[in-house]
Amino acid sequence: MRISRVEAIALNLDLSRPFSGGTYVVKSRPTILTSVTLEDGTIGSIYGGDETDTQSRIVETINAVYAPKLVGEDIRDFQKLWQLMSDTFVDLGNRGLHQLDMHPRAILMQAISAIDNAMWDARARHYGVPLWKLLGGVRDRVPVISIGGYYPPDGQDPSEAIAEEIDAVRAAGCIGIKMKVGRMAVDQDIERVRAARKAGGDDFVLTVDANQGWKLGDAIDFCAAAEKLDLGIRWLEEPLTWHDQTDGLKRLASKTRIPINVGQGEITGIACRDLMSKGDVNILNLDCTLCGGVTEWQRVAAMARFMNVEMAHHEEPQIAVHLIAANPHALYVEIFANKARDPLLWELPSNFPKISNGYMEVPTAPGIGVELNQDVIEKYRV
Repeated sequence: MRISRVEAIALNLDLSRPFSGGTYVVKSRPTILTSVTLEDGTIGSIYGGDETDTQSRIVETINAVYAPKLVGEDIRDFQKLWQLMSDTFVDLGNRGLHQLDMHPRAILMQAISAIDNAMWDARARHYGVPLWKLLGGVRDRVPVISIGGYYPPDGQDPSEAIAEEIDAVRAAGCIGIKMKVGRMAVDQDIERVRAARKAGGDDFVLTVDANQGWKLGDAIDFCAAAEKLDLGIRWLEEPLTWHDQTDGLKRLASKTRIPINVGQGEITGIACRDLMSKGDVNILNLDCTLCGGVTEWQRVAAMARFMNVEMAHHEEPQIAVHLIAANPHALYVEIFANKARDPLLWELPSNFPKISNGYMEVPTAPGIGVELNQDVIEKYRV
């Protein structure tokens, strides 16, 4: 079970139209495909990540820095291998300036994440079991929601647009939606959420994501209005600006009964510890393509369980479904029901898991249980 090769390549495609969230506009879908080959011929291969500006540096770090260190190592030693990568010194120009140095450190963590995830696929394939089983499987299907509710182009009524989208989300087999807020005035976003609740009905899971778009006062105003209207919001995600992620969240949590969900941009388990212990958050939407891979995600999940914090996963359903299925305190897997938002999700896997009646079936084939279409890889290879 020794590693003979590690390799990463970059993929990217331009979207057919832009998608506007609370604080950003998405115009392309980049990702990184990483493979780990064992001496017995087993190949673990997985894609993940959504980074444009530093994609080439992440790939270079994987191939030039970490790959040579991992060749010859026993893939079963996952704690050792993770620490080996984490302890490797890589000079990306860090100068001891906390916020400025977060950018290069995020490059390293995404590289570690890509390799760690591919190694978990290889381990599970070697043992002939699906990944969620290897992680201690809890359930063979998980509820699924769609990320959506992006702001429509000028000229289309925002409330009508979200109401129409709810029908498409239901038709895709999803149990709910995570819709965008934070770009418009609070009262306008409240009207959009109210339209979504009316269209979805009482049993429809409705979550909202501000993408760190609000100051504390705006977030409090939104929560107060939503509770007054009894909109039944399952969680409020990333409500506050990037620089107020502990004390601000704690103050917001004291003002509302709506569960607070954060963590999709965190790159360490220690940062997640601080969010739980200092921010009074209810849910961690951690992303294993950013935070250090399956190994670190599972560590955080174990910590969260003992702190009565639920787990979610930001996008990347091809691997998120296994993590959600392997943890009893995990919630929903997220997809893009609108295929124009993430064409790779629907084109790259040749056997994407079945979705029906609000649930995604967890793959039963070895590894992540998804085979990747080689023609699509070549089509979008950078």
